[in-house]
Amino acid sequence: MTLPDLLPMYVDGAWHAGAGDGIPVVDPTTEEVVAHAPRGSASDADKAVAAARAAQKDWSRVPPADRIAAVDALRRALESRAADLTAAVVQDVGTPHRIADKVQTALPLAAIGDFLAAAVGIEDPVRTGNSLVFRSPVGVVAAITPWNYPLLQTVGKVVPALLSGSTVVLKPSEVAPLVPQLLAEAVHEAGLPPGVFNMVGGVGSEVGAALVAHADVDMVSFTGSTQAGGAVAAAAGRRIKRVALELGGKSAAVVLAGAELERAVKATVGNCLLNSGQTCLATTRLVVPRERYAEAVELAAAAAARFTLGDPRDPATRQGPLVSAVQRDRVRGFIDRAVRDGARVAVGGSAAPEGLGRGYFVSPTVVADADPGSEIAREEVFGPVLVVLAHDGPDDAVRIANGTPYGLSGAVWGPDEAAAVAVARRMRSGQVDVNGGGFNTAAPFGGMKMSGSGREFGRHGLEEYYELQSLQL
Repeated sequence: MTLPDLLPMYVDGAWHAGAGDGIPVVDPTTEEVVAHAPRGSASDADKAVAAARAAQKDWSRVPPADRIAAVDALRRALESRAADLTAAVVQDVGTPHRIADKVQTALPLAAIGDFLAAAVGIEDPVRTGNSLVFRSPVGVVAAITPWNYPLLQTVGKVVPALLSGSTVVLKPSEVAPLVPQLLAEAVHEAGLPPGVFNMVGGVGSEVGAALVAHADVDMVSFTGSTQAGGAVAAAAGRRIKRVALELGGKSAAVVLAGAELERAVKATVGNCLLNSGQTCLATTRLVVPRERYAEAVELAAAAAARFTLGDPRDPATRQGPLVSAVQRDRVRGFIDRAVRDGARVAVGGSAAPEGLGRGYFVSPTVVADADPGSEIAREEVFGPVLVVLAHDGPDDAVRIANGTPYGLSGAVWGPDEAAAVAVARRMRSGQVDVNGGGFNTAAPFGGMKMSGSGREFGRHGLEEYYELQSLQL
C-alpha cells in the first residue's frame, strides 16, 4: 500500500488537496508519522454539501435496482482492496492483523451484503386502509465517523444512504484517515456519479461543526463520544434535522447461577480486549454471583494475561497499542484513580508494559473490588480494562447492569436460553448477547439512554435514511 504524504479530499467526483501541510497521522505502534490527513475547512464542507445537493435530485430518480447495482460495484471495488484495507487499519488503529482481517475488513463487507439484500423491494409502496405509503430519500446526509472501526462505521452510514437515493458528505476521523481514503478510491473506481459521495477531511470542531449546522444537510449520522454526540444533537436540533447517534457504552456481561463460568469469563475478557478495548459495545463489566466472585476474578486475570502485547503485524500478537498517546494516558488515568478509590488491580495496571519502549501500549487489566457506583464501574474507559463485580441474584444483577448512563450492549450467560433471555429482556441495552451469541450485521445496532438514538445495519439501518409519505386515496 503506497500512500501520498498528504491525503486528498474527494468532492464532486474529483480529488482536492487541503490547505497547508495537513494533520500528522501517527502509527501507534512506532510513533512515527506515516502520512498527513487533509486539513479541510468550513469552505470545503460547503463545497461538498453543494455538490451533494446538486447530485441528489438525479440520484434519487435512479431506479432502486440500479442504485443496488452501483453499491454492489462499490462492494466489489472494496473487496479488491481487502489486503490494503487490513494493512491500513493495522497502521492507523493498531488492531492486530489477524483480528483486523476478520473484524475490520471482512465484517464490513458482509454488512454491505446485508444492506443490499434489505434494499430489494424496500421502496415498494405499502397499502394501509385507504392510504398508500411511499418511501423517499432523506436527502443530503452528513456522515461523521470515528477512528476505532473506520470501515465498519463508515459502511453503516454511507451504504444505506446511497441505497436510499440520498447523497453523502463523509467527515472521517483525522486520527485514522487511511481506510476512508481507500473507500473514496473504491467509490471512484465503481463509477458513482459525481457528487453522490464526497469526503472532506479535517477536525470535528471545524468541518464536522460546519456540516452539522449546514442548512442544506438534511440528516446527520454521527458515531463518537456521548459528549460530542450531545453537541451534535443540540446543533442539528436548531434546524430540526434528523439525527442518528451511536455513542458510548459501559456494557455488562451478567453471569447467572448455574452458567458455565469459565466459558463466560473467557468470552467476556475476549470481548473486552478486542481492538485494545477501543470498542463501544465492549463488555467491560463482568457481573458474577457473589459466591463465585473470587473464582471469576482469578479466571479473568488468567485469561487477560494470555493476551500477548506487541506489534500488530506480528501473528503472535493478540493486543496492539491504543490509537494515540492521549488515549493511552486517559486509560492509565482511569486505572490509577480506581486504585485510589479502593479498587484492586488483579492483573495489568497503568505502568508501561515491560519491553515495549515505543508505542501507545496499556497492559490488559482486570480490576476487582470496585464499588458498582465508582467511576471505573460506571464510565466508559475505552481501553483494555475489565471490572469484575458481584451480584446477589438476578434482580441485583439487572440493577447493576442498568446502573450506568449507557445502554448500548450487554451479555447474559445463563444455565439455559430461557433463563438468560428473561434477564436480557430486562436490560436497558440496544442489543444483548445470550450465551455467546455473535454480532449480526443484519440486525439493528444502536443504543438506549445516553448511548444514542437510531439504529444501524440491516433493514432497520436502511430505514433510517428514508422519509415516509402517505397518500390518502
